[in-house]
Amino acid sequence: MIDKHFPVGSMNWPDGTAPVACVDVGGTKVAVSIADTQGLRGRVAEPTIKQGERGALALQVIRLIGQSCESAGIGTDSLAAVGVASCGPFALHRGMVELAAPNICGGLAGQGRGLPNGWLTALLEEPLRLAFPAVRVENDGIAALEAERRWGALQLNGLPLANCAYVTWSTGIGMGLCVDGRVLRGKNGNAGHAGHLFVSDNDEALCGCGNVGDVEALVAGNAIARRFGQVGFADSAALFAAHYAGDALAKVIVDELCRVMGRALYNLIVTLDLQRISIGGSVYWHHRELLLPKLRSGVQGKLPALTDGCELVSAGLGAQVGDFGALALVV
Repeated sequence: MIDKHFPVGSMNWPDGTAPVACVDVGGTKVAVSIADTQGLRGRVAEPTIKQGERGALALQVIRLIGQSCESAGIGTDSLAAVGVASCGPFALHRGMVELAAPNICGGLAGQGRGLPNGWLTALLEEPLRLAFPAVRVENDGIAALEAERRWGALQLNGLPLANCAYVTWSTGIGMGLCVDGRVLRGKNGNAGHAGHLFVSDNDEALCGCGNVGDVEALVAGNAIARRFGQVGFADSAALFAAHYAGDALAKVIVDELCRVMGRALYNLIVTLDLQRISIGGSVYWHHRELLLPKLRSGVQGKLPALTDGCELVSAGLGAQVGDFGALALVV
């Protein structure tokens, strides 16, 4: 693991440089930190709000920024910028980002997903711009990709790789893509939502986006509980604990999860001709020693002309990739 001050300290910020807020919005939690010449500090986090009005999430972010500033001993009026790395997809309204995120907005898939709201989108960028002078919002996969290329595993000899991707295996499945040195964003900032690819003929799992049987519906952290709770695995932690204990069914399930995820990674490699993919996210990170060899085996040897020379690695920024992804947006 890197030291928590590594990226900030490596930039040699001049004395007196104004602090920035780093916001990581996920389907499970929202985390906020302050970055300045003293490092990345004042981190606060709490479960993502999914009830109330469509603006509830934005108000939560604004409140947590205030709490983070208080913890760091600064005023919110001293912030130079706010970087927001958020799960998506995004919808643009008057040029500003709203979230159409399957794990936050219950109106996308309906009552079958059990989310306690009927939102089709959640407000985000507009309320933040009313509260702070400079705001940049990007998909969290893109933000993590930028951080990994600057400070993490997507570098070669100190230079960012030109053809690479970051993949998160967490509550959802997200990706950031870079080809020929250009980070891909797309018409609404949604490039990289390959978690909604169809790579299996399993059509029993409902994704929060409304798809049935896409990658996220089959292997994401929240999908594990929905798919396998009835056979004794209440969440991903329970599934992997059973695997380590030698449970035969758990081993079959984990192998199948890796088969689906491996297909998604293979599709990225052969479509974009990548050099390296770094992988993070809570599901992957806590079990990376088990999962990485399985994912590699799902890619290696398949169409070598395209897959040879592309390596799968763990995220260089580890469990902090979300925090540093938000930081990369505003420094």
